[in-house]
Amino acid sequence: MSQAIYEFPLNEKVRTYLRLEQLFKQLEQGKKATEDWQYINFLDSLFTLLDLLERLDLRNDVLKDIELHEKNLVIWSQHPNIDNDALQNALQKILRLREALKGTKKIGSELKDDRFLSSIRQRFAIPGGTCGFDLPNLHYWLQQPIESKQQTISVWLQEVLAIQQAMEMTLSFLRERGRFSQVEAEKGFYQGIAEDNNELIRVLSPIDQGYYPILSGNKYRYAIRFTLFTPTISGSTGVDSSVTFSLASC
Repeated sequence: MSQAIYEFPLNEKVRTYLRLEQLFKQLEQGKKATEDWQYINFLDSLFTLLDLLERLDLRNDVLKDIELHEKNLVIWSQHPNIDNDALQNALQKILRLREALKGTKKIGSELKDDRFLSSIRQRFAIPGGTCGFDLPNLHYWLQQPIESKQQTISVWLQEVLAIQQAMEMTLSFLRERGRFSQVEAEKGFYQGIAEDNNELIRVLSPIDQGYYPILSGNKYRYAIRFTLFTPTISGSTGVDSSVTFSLASC
């Protein structure tokens, strides 16, 4: 049975982390770009990332999470069955990330000050605003050799590498906190109570049954309702039958 994992954050911090994770995945595709439209998609994702970084003070939140990971690893190191080599590698990575984040100014500030990026950024907010006649300097850049463009992209991504690695580590630790267990949603509805440390709900659900989960709630309680992708003839989207799925509270 084919299944998909749906992730639902229970607070604004994790919601932001997941959005950043998605943006970084999109930006990674820029390293393989060969066509003009792929570079334009890359730049569009980059500007979206910069918008988020400018609105939020991420560094303090990320540093707090990194320091918490460090404390947890120190506690786990006392467990007799722990893989000490893997733990030491993770601990060294955390220490390097912490120092890199502490040594940076506001994340993304170098990209904001980049002359080329700042000259084209506003046009990306206009539908169809990236045509050659709108942005001849972008058109010129797109005609450069692939090697040159890839080198420039690597330099840009290097500026946000620390926050990207911190996101990957933090979300990895968060997801590891929960283990999937099978539960049942009567008439397509399930209600749960979040524990104090729960920040993310993960739902493992089949993709060949014609429905998908929607979650609503907060850090105290939440509800999952399974919804039909294609409404019935009467226009109903609710699932009336019982749904068996897997749930992880992280």
